[in-house]
Amino acid sequence: MKEKFKKITASQVTISELMLPSHSNFNGKIHGGYILRLLDQIAFACASKHSGVYCVTASVDTVDFLNPIEIGELVTMKASVNYVGRSSMVIGIRVEAENIQTGAVKHCNSSHFTMVAKDEEGRSVQVPGLILETDDDIRRFVKSIKRGANKKKRRNEFQATDFASAEYIHLLEEHNVKLEM
Repeated sequence: MKEKFKKITASQVTISELMLPSHSNFNGKIHGGYILRLLDQIAFACASKHSGVYCVTASVDTVDFLNPIEIGELVTMKASVNYVGRSSMVIGIRVEAENIQTGAVKHCNSSHFTMVAKDEEGRSVQVPGLILETDDDIRRFVKSIKRGANKKKRRNEFQATDFASAEYIHLLEEHNVKLEM
């Protein structure tokens, strides 16, 4: 690790790509899987730029598809490091699509990827800390702390029980299921 702390702006990455018919699904909208691939690529680039080493995707924490993306729109993804731990980083990504004929821009996706820095032998390595300069930087960092705590709580809850049907069958009454046991 060369630097002890880095500014968020030092690792930000922006990519733009024109959406082609080959990227579309059967409904004529851009396939979510294609967008996920681009999200993973930009998360890797941002995390590797911050850490200075190879990074792997540890988890895709949130992917909120907000608006469909149309063929012919210019998609721009903006990634930045929102949080750092010892070897992990939360990369926040905003996806916007622009109609290149009208100039109209819409927010299409917000995502958070947890990336981990690795050495040549595949061991986790320490990453530089973050220099927080704005209220938005602080807000994103704190939201990442809260999101991580909720993720840990959820993981612990799911590991603490086997969800035996006798204990949880009452929860099914308010859902659209039919039991045939």
